Amino acid sequence: MKIQHVASVIALAASMSITCAMAGEDAAKDQQKLIAVLRSNAPAAEKAITCKRLAIYGGQETVPVLAPLLADEKLSSWARIPLEVISGPAADEALRQAMDKVQGRLLVGVINSIGVRRSAGAVEALAEKLNDQDAEVASVSAVALGRIGNDAAARALEVALTGAVPAVRSAAAEGCILCAESRLAAGKAAEAAKIYDLVRKADVPKQRIREATRGAILARGTAGAPLLVELLRSPDKQMFRLALTVARELPGKETADVLAAELARATPERQSLLIAAIADRGDATALTAVLQAAKSGPDSVKVTVVKVLRRLGDASSVPLLLELAVDKNPALAKTAVESLASLAGKEVDAEIAARLSKAEGKVRLVLLQLAGDRLLTAAMPEVIKASSDPDLPVRLQALTTLGYAVEFKDLSVLIDRVAAAPEKAEEAKAAEAALKTACQRMPDADACAAKVVAAMATAKVPARINLLEVITAVGGKKALEAVALAAADSNGDVQDAGSRLLGKWMTLDAAPMLANLAKSAAEAKYEVRSVRAYIRLVRQFPMADEKRAEMCRTAMAIAKRDAEKKLVLEVLQRYPSLEGLQLASEAAKTASLKPEATKAVVVIAQKIGGKSPQVKQILAQLGQQQVKIEILKAEYGAGGKLKDVTDLVRQAVHGFPLLILKSSNYNGAFGGDPAPGTVKQLKVEYSLNGKKAKAAFAENATIVLPNP
Repeated sequence: MKIQHVASVIALAASMSITCAMAGEDAAKDQQKLIAVLRSNAPAAEKAITCKRLAIYGGQETVPVLAPLLADEKLSSWARIPLEVISGPAADEALRQAMDKVQGRLLVGVINSIGVRRSAGAVEALAEKLNDQDAEVASVSAVALGRIGNDAAARALEVALTGAVPAVRSAAAEGCILCAESRLAAGKAAEAAKIYDLVRKADVPKQRIREATRGAILARGTAGAPLLVELLRSPDKQMFRLALTVARELPGKETADVLAAELARATPERQSLLIAAIADRGDATALTAVLQAAKSGPDSVKVTVVKVLRRLGDASSVPLLLELAVDKNPALAKTAVESLASLAGKEVDAEIAARLSKAEGKVRLVLLQLAGDRLLTAAMPEVIKASSDPDLPVRLQALTTLGYAVEFKDLSVLIDRVAAAPEKAEEAKAAEAALKTACQRMPDADACAAKVVAAMATAKVPARINLLEVITAVGGKKALEAVALAAADSNGDVQDAGSRLLGKWMTLDAAPMLANLAKSAAEAKYEVRSVRAYIRLVRQFPMADEKRAEMCRTAMAIAKRDAEKKLVLEVLQRYPSLEGLQLASEAAKTASLKPEATKAVVVIAQKIGGKSPQVKQILAQLGQQQVKIEILKAEYGAGGKLKDVTDLVRQAVHGFPLLILKSSNYNGAFGGDPAPGTVKQLKVEYSLNGKKAKAAFAENATIVLPNP
């Protein structure tokens, strides 16, 4: 096995070597082709694209061909693209030599490329260019030296920082900052701080001073706290905002202490910004200072504190937030409640639960709400007690909270409140809503419904109806059985509510109960309500064709009025099947249903295909046989306002005299109303089995072409 493994490895290595060699050969060929293009008389545009491709395929062999192009006005920038990425000293040297051969814009580009490559060998030449009469050349040289960043480059830049002309000092400062950043990244913080300080003290633009100040603080770490304090107290808004940025970057307790100390002495506007910085840092150690700012600050500061406490707060934040939750400023109070609901930790839960038993007034209302928002089951005994409080607002809030957080074992508290049917409608509604919410949360719907049903036995009629509403929202087998019993109750109000709720049931298992209710209903309204609810189930729910046809047959049997029977025919057309076709043909034997049933038969036959023997037989029994129809001309409108609808009518032909348009409304089927406000007609010239004829149909009438 080992020998085979070694052999496999050798074979794989050989294969990889061959592949790499082939790839190398292909790359070399591509490179030679590209070099040939650059040496040819090809147009500048073609050479430009070739330079770009050499950034991928080019090697040191291409440098001698690319170097002369650096002096070409049209191709210099294109030649620099591959020279910036080709490895090896040849590209560095080509760019360095070009510095002596080009001027102006081309020289600026070459120096930029040297900076990109960080060519240490070009430091001396770049240092000389710091004194170039062209300020742009001197400036890009300074930045390039900063990118190179070695000691020689840093020394040249330090000289330029004070000795260069004002137009170049900003670039010299930028170069110095780049040098400092590379040292800081390399762990040479002291050297970096020294360079940053030089820039801070130089006569350079404020932007460079701000950049250097940031670096000076970060380079010093915790020792940079005094400088951070200086910035935080600066009257310059930009410096203050810089301090906030640096504070977010600088870790450590010392920074948190600085921010906390400044919070006490800052203006309200700056306090809000400091608090936001503390929150972004996640400094829990500064929490005391933040809370203190909220106690003494204006509303703007309080709102900021309340928002950040969602991230920083703990149990110690609860007293302050409760105080603000009942503030006269509604926006502040609302935000405080939201923060209390969001505070994380079991300690917060315990604090809220402990305070609930002692709280009064508005604070008690807030705590009751929080018990629901936070689902504090430990607070439920006190919430249950509050549901009987003399104060109506307290009772209402307690009921709402019970809906969100009550456990199954205490569900009877809400059931009893609904069963008692309080005289005050507001409280009755609150209790019923809470019970619905609670029951819908419970994992066992049947157990929940059983408790509610048990209470219905002794409840008065209004309360029984309210409890029926609740279990309907819960659903389940037990609830359905209770609603079905109510639909047959001897009390008219209960019967009405039960049949109404059964008619809204959203599962198919209600169908047999609706059918039975329709058969036994003493009043027509209950029979109609039940039949229509039964048909709704047939129409809305997915099921096999055989099952739907069976339920449609039942609906036909229990329906006493043609109106409901016609609804069944519509269902059969929506879900066409052979079984449904048979049922529609049977309905056509009833004179009052024959037009609609015949139409249903034709529609179903068209949808399922009228070629099978069974379909043909049913159609023949109704005198509906497939015929050859040709629409010669069709116009829709009134008077002189006629619209040619021949093509649209032709699309409705499916081999039967009955034509089914895309819409039963002519205006919709024919793309608009050609004669608004006027009674219109559809006039059709046609051929049926070779015999020509004409027919006219009143607006929106069923289109059945007469046999000539």
